[in-house]
Amino acid sequence: MSSDAGLPDGWEVRRSNTKNLPYYFNPQTKESRWEPPEGTDSEKLKQYMAEFHSSKGNPNIQAQPGKIRCAHLLVKHQGSRRPASWREARITRTKQQAMDRILEFERRIKENGEDLGKIATTESDCSSARKGGDLGFFGRGDMQKEFEDAAFALNKNEVSHIVETASGLHLIER
Repeated sequence: MSSDAGLPDGWEVRRSNTKNLPYYFNPQTKESRWEPPEGTDSEKLKQYMAEFHSSKGNPNIQAQPGKIRCAHLLVKHQGSRRPASWREARITRTKQQAMDRILEFERRIKENGEDLGKIATTESDCSSARKGGDLGFFGRGDMQKEFEDAAFALNKNEVSHIVETASGLHLIER
């Protein structure tokens, strides 16, 4: 195992310059991947990532001027601009069914105190689910207008009400 990160020998965690997200790299084989390699101790990796690769645990990951960091939970429907996701090859739920689903997630977060990132990991229709819905830092003009307006209106650690975009229905946490 590779040091404290819980990765197999030869693997390390690096940060993508273009996406500002962590990824896994093996310098000997030059293999890189977004998912942890086989043989990873997931509990050790989770602790390592929380300490060194999250804005909450790592003061070295700083917001850039004019940018904010958000996570979101996306529920797509058949009218979404791309009605497919990592969870479902073809999304057939109606917009009302998507609304019912995201309202339930909103209730769980706001009334029961559940963590948006934890729900997003298994329930979000966005590929950011593997990162607990974390979208990293973004500025004005980087996201769909409705999403951006709602995200920039939030206070830190605040969760939005449902935000509708061409992608589907979102809950956003700043």
